[in-house]
Amino acid sequence: MDFTVIANAVEVDHGIKRLSMRFIKKYADPDRDRLSREFCDQITAALAELKLITLPTRLPTSENEFVFVIERDSPIGQAVRMASSIAELEKLDMNPFPRLSPHSYPAMTDYLA
Repeated sequence: MDFTVIANAVEVDHGIKRLSMRFIKKYADPDRDRLSREFCDQITAALAELKLITLPTRLPTSENEFVFVIERDSPIGQAVRMASSIAELEKLDMNPFPRLSPHSYPAMTDYLA
């Protein structure tokens, strides 16, 4: 998997890029027939090595879906990581910020889960 093209595209677009899963699969394994959950997890790990995160955090297995690829240490990347942490704490019923509950932002919850 060589995602340097994706990493460069994210950098050029100031830390965030919207890409189709078809485009990502092209750089991950163009000969692959379909995206499986395990393969998407491998893609996530490979992107993490390049300090990139995705939104939704769990990649979809449909090639027709779009995701955001974000520089982990950019301001928006930090905001996504913080929101993900709050969503995880909410699942454990330990959210120290009740006003920032994912239930208050239902559209966000789908992306962070």
